[in-house]
Amino acid sequence: MNLIIGIILQQQGGFEQLLSTIVPFLLIILVFYFLILRPQQKRQKERQKLLESVKKGDKVISTGGIHGVVEGVEDKSVLVKIDDNVKVKMEKSAISVIMGVTDRTPDKK
Repeated sequence: MNLIIGIILQQQGGFEQLLSTIVPFLLIILVFYFLILRPQQKRQKERQKLLESVKKGDKVISTGGIHGVVEGVEDKSVLVKIDDNVKVKMEKSAISVIMGVTDRTPDKK
């Protein structure tokens, strides 16, 4: 019984101790969000805009390094002409850069 009373008495003032323990973790989470997650979300939105802006006639480079000209655009894929009589259907997500249009290339920060 004395042990239980001793434990209860030791826990008085525990709120301040709890607060001093939780605040640093909350600060770390906030720093993590603003330094890592927020910029990543911004880059992801810019990339999505880039992929949505692809149109027929754009010169593109795929993530695999294939250069070509967009011949057709579908919902999630594009038809890319890479040489005379050679057309390849690829996913829009495989497009790395749209050539010659500086405002439509993603930032690499």
